[in-house]
Amino acid sequence: MTPPPTDPPTDDTARLAKCFHALADNIERVVKGKRDTIELALTCLFAEGHLLIEDVPGTGKTTLARCLAASIEADFARVQFTPDLLPSDITGVTVYRQNTGTFEFLPGPVFANIVLGDEINRASPKTQSALLEVMEERRVTADGTTHPVPRPFMVLATQNSVDMGGTYPLPEAQLDRFLMRITVGYPDHASEVAVLTGSGTGTTPESLTPVATAREIAELVKAAAEVQVADALYGYLVRVVAATRSLPDVRLGASPRGSVALLRAVRVRAASQSRPYAFPEDVKALAGPVLAHRLILTPEAELSGRTGTDVIEEVLATVELNSGARV
Repeated sequence: MTPPPTDPPTDDTARLAKCFHALADNIERVVKGKRDTIELALTCLFAEGHLLIEDVPGTGKTTLARCLAASIEADFARVQFTPDLLPSDITGVTVYRQNTGTFEFLPGPVFANIVLGDEINRASPKTQSALLEVMEERRVTADGTTHPVPRPFMVLATQNSVDMGGTYPLPEAQLDRFLMRITVGYPDHASEVAVLTGSGTGTTPESLTPVATAREIAELVKAAAEVQVADALYGYLVRVVAATRSLPDVRLGASPRGSVALLRAVRVRAASQSRPYAFPEDVKALAGPVLAHRLILTPEAELSGRTGTDVIEEVLATVELNSGARV
């Protein structure tokens, strides 16, 4: 099904792996003990997808996003989402220039390579919807005119999972546009001690030096798309996604957009390990972060404590690589 594991990496996959781990090392200077989470965020970056970081307050969601942005020499914009934020505060606005008698579009913060939307669920649904077009199509339409955003383009959004006062849950259409949803989680004992001992004198996101440029990332995004995927692995990936649509606990399973997102992430994971081809293990490692937030469970399943992650684990345990397997 796959080339032999002794196949040497291509120049492009070797470059991507080197850049990937340089970025991870740089971010880990600030975000201690979260290598797996950092690598998921970088997988999302090289897949040119959008990332939703959801966790309890104080676990480093915004710090992780800021460190990723600080590690890349690229345009960065931060938007603090609040209930009074307007769509034009994000996308931009068209103004009339009286001295020239013409209309001019003033780009909003979304016209950056990396856009941090902090506490995205605190803005109204109307404002949240301003991101729908740009997250999917990498462009903004204002007054009938289309304005493309720079590439690479990534939205990093954070939200608290417990502080629900004054918040507006993200609609399913918005969640589906995030390639991954991840959590940071509490650090282990040694990492939290390192945070305390370095407090005040340790490395901060502002002190990080960029280790890659936007142009490099754009080139490596294209390189990741060249990673080989065998026909059997395509079939396995599609069966995993399709299985989420037929389980009794799931009211709405993952869409074909989920299949495409998982494939992009799988290719990046393979390249980050200097492999020019993907393995089934790549699918298994990424199915949870890529698919779980796309599922809508039945009310009964939610009341019993089931989560999208539980469903994905069940699917991975039942779907086999060969096409004759039962789900």
